[in-house]
Amino acid sequence: MPPRTTGGQELAIADLLDRALNKGVVICGEATISLAGVDLVYVGIKVLVASVDTARRLNGASGGA
Repeated sequence: MPPRTTGGQELAIADLLDRALNKGVVICGEATISLAGVDLVYVGIKVLVASVDTARRLNGASGGA
């Protein structure tokens, strides 16, 4: 069953990708490997998925250079 919008219209994968690139999506995650209660490895990641225009617009809105 394809995803539907609130209006009941079917939403294609291309439309979802277009919306994600137009709005921007942030994916955050972290993982810790520990042994006997001692943290050995910590990995943290933050990924921004957006079009170049959206990234520039968001950077300008936050006051960045």
